[in-house]
Amino acid sequence: MSLLNVQAVSHRYGPKLALDQVSFALDAGIVGLLGPNGAGKSSLMRILATLTRPSAGTATWRGQDIHRRPQALRAELGYLPQDFGVYENLSALEFLNYLAAVKGLRGAHCRARVEWVLLQTGLQDVAGRRLGGYSGGMRQRVGIAQALLNDPALLIVDEPTVGLDPGERMRFRHMLSELAGERLVLLSTHIVADLEVSAERLLVLDGGRLKYSGSMEDLLEAARGQVWEWLVEEGALKSLRAQLCLSQSTKAGKDIRVRAISAECPAVGAQAVAPTLEDAYMNLLRT
Repeated sequence: MSLLNVQAVSHRYGPKLALDQVSFALDAGIVGLLGPNGAGKSSLMRILATLTRPSAGTATWRGQDIHRRPQALRAELGYLPQDFGVYENLSALEFLNYLAAVKGLRGAHCRARVEWVLLQTGLQDVAGRRLGGYSGGMRQRVGIAQALLNDPALLIVDEPTVGLDPGERMRFRHMLSELAGERLVLLSTHIVADLEVSAERLLVLDGGRLKYSGSMEDLLEAARGQVWEWLVEEGALKSLRAQLCLSQSTKAGKDIRVRAISAECPAVGAQAVAPTLEDAYMNLLRT
């Protein structure tokens, strides 16, 4: 039996169906969760974090229903929501010590875990500063730190690299890779590059339905032969965007190098190129 099993989970907010019969099973490793805005990603993560009950279906952790017996999962859960907030009058050290106590950590073990998460997130030198003086990126790192306090077997992170600079994002990716091991990390992000270097499996939601569940390699293979590049004049870009699914457009001297997703050669001079994960994701959503 897999660590996490989701069976036919649906959820409604009034008349709106946010999730529609979503099913999957996951074991240890890093799993990326992708989908456009409104796809149901945050709803799914709140259900898995035991903050929301599904309207239908079940989710189990180590074989136990997480909504009938939430404490069993919560003891092994680390969660970073997209709208993570802090107590601005507390220092990072005070805030993390408080949350560690809420999670049941005590004594020397508590101190060791707080020191470790501060080190892992690069906050050890500013741990005594009030959170009200932190930048958005530093607050995000505090959010990542609190999610790791109890050494979770299930780590759920919703848009964890929002507000982080490129160096901080790289640090976070490395940290996730080191943490994976025997734990399950579910990572929701709009930054596809965060998944290219860390995720072993992908889940793609679209319109509340699970559109894809599988490896990154299989998704890339499905897009092979569907991605094209060529040069166009700058004035032609607007009409091309109306006609084709463009995944990229970059300046190339006086011209624009465009990258398009198409089952057939879209223009004279277009060359087939190897798909990136972003290409493959856009190819999946357009079908």
